[in-house]
Amino acid sequence: MTMKTLLTAAAIISSAGFGVGKAPASRPSYNSSAPIVSAGAELQLRDEFASLDQQANPLPPAPWAKADPADSLYRLAREALSRADYKRAAQLFHQIPERYPQSAYAGQAMYYEAFSLYRSGGDDELSAARDRLNELKQKYPSVATGDRSTLMTRVCGELAKRGDEACTMLIDSAANKSSSKSSAGSGSTRDCPGEDDDERIEALKALLQMDADRAMPILKQVLARRDPCSVVLRRTAVFLVSQKQTSETANILMSVARDDPDQEVREQAVFWLSQVPGSTPLLEGILRSNADEGVKEKALFSISQQNDPRAQQILRDFALRENEDSDLREKAIFWLGQRSSTENTQFLRTLYSRLTNEDLKEKVLFSLSQQRGAGNEQWLMSIVVDPKEDVELRKKALFWAGQSGVATAELAGLYDRLTDAEIKDHMIFVLSQRQKDAAANNKLFDIAKNEKDPELRKKAIFWLGQSRDPRAQQFLIDLINK
Repeated sequence: MTMKTLLTAAAIISSAGFGVGKAPASRPSYNSSAPIVSAGAELQLRDEFASLDQQANPLPPAPWAKADPADSLYRLAREALSRADYKRAAQLFHQIPERYPQSAYAGQAMYYEAFSLYRSGGDDELSAARDRLNELKQKYPSVATGDRSTLMTRVCGELAKRGDEACTMLIDSAANKSSSKSSAGSGSTRDCPGEDDDERIEALKALLQMDADRAMPILKQVLARRDPCSVVLRRTAVFLVSQKQTSETANILMSVARDDPDQEVREQAVFWLSQVPGSTPLLEGILRSNADEGVKEKALFSISQQNDPRAQQILRDFALRENEDSDLREKAIFWLGQRSSTENTQFLRTLYSRLTNEDLKEKVLFSLSQQRGAGNEQWLMSIVVDPKEDVELRKKALFWAGQSGVATAELAGLYDRLTDAEIKDHMIFVLSQRQKDAAANNKLFDIAKNEKDPELRKKAIFWLGQSRDPRAQQFLIDLINK
């Protein structure tokens, strides 16, 4: 998993569920549940970040020198590494340069021996991996040059955590270098190292396990940079700052959110503020500022993760602002639905009656459906039977009422009172989603037999054909033979 993948994952979590509940009018395909995102979901990212280098097990190049005397050893070592048998792989790779120093495989074997030792993870193995990488640089300098530097940084990062003084100095030096090195050229990123092979990134990641007094000055220097080649470094540094809980963490992230020239860096600074206690007032300031929509979206998410009553009021206030972008208001409504409370439930119901934007009203319907046990099922049913409401909103209210646990008997009884064919059609679909409920199938059989509208009868017959009710097959045979 690369840093870019990590930040993408963070972005996905922060926007999870925003599109859920938008039931298309043209076909009955719905998501019956929506993810509820908690602060714990983002905390998992911290663990992923701390073990990014444990996620991949790259295989050495495929054998290419069949006549080479070390070919069979190389194949065996490669197979052991593919099985994650690191001890065996290290032993086999070690034999190649020892026995066949002129082999075409010697340099690659030395690199992958170091990699296998690194993945083994013991103190002795890590020290041996460092020695082998130093030896590789001397004996086979053309082999895995960029990868060698990156792996050395990873190895030393692990050793530094365990108190190795030499590696601690190396990591400090590399991290400081990453904070001060400027890029050449005229602002182009064409010559910037990629995030997957940039040892500067590895040096910064190694700071995660070091004390804040040592790490924060370096991270602040990185965040102060503005050259094109520091963008990925700054994105990494933002995360690292958020994990160093100091008195200046929140202010550093706010400064980045206001001033960094890169859109994603600004957004990630706001996103990680969700993990900083007491950041609610700062996040509220972002919502009241002229920040771009991406930054405001992250601020809404971060506020939703705060265990602070004030945070919920901020979301309610934002949802009311008619001058804000409707997509952002939808997100505020969504997050209110994920935090069940009497205040949020009453607010959303009142808000629905004031809204004229159908997308916003639809989001309110969905959000209320997520708050069980607050009487929202009956409130949704009141929307279904209200002829003054838009028919699409009535259909969506019906769908979410069905998903919220309204009794089948109540749905079946309502069908008989409905006069709008489009709503009745949708009711047939809602009943069809309860295939394990005999009462729902009973109503579908009744509609298929007794409904006066032939199109509605056809719909009921169709859904019965999709059911596993043992009565359905005979019913269909009887219809065919009628």
